[in-house]
Amino acid sequence: MPSSSASGASPAIRCGAAMATQADLVAAVKQATHKAHQLLGDEPADLTFVFATGSYGNALRPVFEMLGDLTPSRCLIGTTAEGVLAGDRELEREPAVAVWTARLPGTTVTPFAIEYTQTPDGGSFQGWPADFHWPDQGTLLLVADPFSFPVDRLIQRLDEDYPGLPVIGGMASGGGRPGANTLLLNRQTFSAGAIGVLISGKTQVRPLVSQGCRPIGQPLVVTKATDNMLVELGGRPAFTQLQDLYGVLEERDRRLMRTSLHLGRVASEYQDRFGRGDFLVRNVLGADPETGVVAIGDQVRVGQTVQFHVRDADTAHEDLSELLRHEVDRQPAGCLVFTCNGRGTRLFPAPSHDALCLQEALGPVPSAGFFAQGELGPIGRKNCVHGFTASIALFTAAD
Repeated sequence: MPSSSASGASPAIRCGAAMATQADLVAAVKQATHKAHQLLGDEPADLTFVFATGSYGNALRPVFEMLGDLTPSRCLIGTTAEGVLAGDRELEREPAVAVWTARLPGTTVTPFAIEYTQTPDGGSFQGWPADFHWPDQGTLLLVADPFSFPVDRLIQRLDEDYPGLPVIGGMASGGGRPGANTLLLNRQTFSAGAIGVLISGKTQVRPLVSQGCRPIGQPLVVTKATDNMLVELGGRPAFTQLQDLYGVLEERDRRLMRTSLHLGRVASEYQDRFGRGDFLVRNVLGADPETGVVAIGDQVRVGQTVQFHVRDADTAHEDLSELLRHEVDRQPAGCLVFTCNGRGTRLFPAPSHDALCLQEALGPVPSAGFFAQGELGPIGRKNCVHGFTASIALFTAAD
């Protein structure tokens, strides 16, 4: 496996993206690749991502093994997905291929394929290239199989060993059982593990993570907790705090509390005020009026600051639009989008929401991605696994 590649003397980052929907997978790959590469000119790409929906069935793996010939690129990454997007269009649960490709001058692109194995000393991530080099500044793009790869353990390890290194990506969603997904790195396919690329040099890859929630009430300090059980907030039973909050909300937010209540945990306590993007949001799993305990989908500890959140289509639209608005002055050359398969038409009343939102805010910008079964992206300086989130990698020239 090649350990790295660097682009030539082109003066600027150039990206291309396209989608094709032919029922014949080879034809779809060829068309999407041709359209995407037209935006690069004559020089070969340094990095290409190919996303194909699971609707192609048994044709996927043989064609993925041919992708090195169909989509020439110094580094090629592919995955199967429930849905894909490119430009201002999203397609879910039907045949479609999305291709994103880029020429990245002065940039080192280091691909890898890793797996998690149990050893006498415990679990281990194996398969890193022998000459793998961790730069002082860089970004890790990762695609993993949800059935075989403990991505939460990997990002915990990376946060410990390389703090501040952003990890952006998603979990493959093209198959609903172990072995049903196909991952591709250059000319090799995998049905388990994880693949990715480390990008460093003159290309900056900035993360934008939209969790689609908004806070309600006020921040509270955890004063008693066990594992994922909130016992006391601000010195009072957690359920009592929840009841008091419900009593002062408008009817719309009361309805959302009944149907889509979440809890945000502050990612970094070293600040006086908390706002959009400062919370890692997790589901509220249940509450017990008798004991006063509220259960959430995360571990909590005494001293952490938390705040209740709600989510619906309007809130998710507002959150993504507001985050994108702050990127207008730093116009990216291209974007990779890893959006949850619980978004799309499962959340929004019209199709192609995230793709359209991105193009309306930053477009025209070459963008492509897939609907993931879990998304990866940092909150503050800590990498996290998300749900119902759009995690976007924005490609710009490094300062």
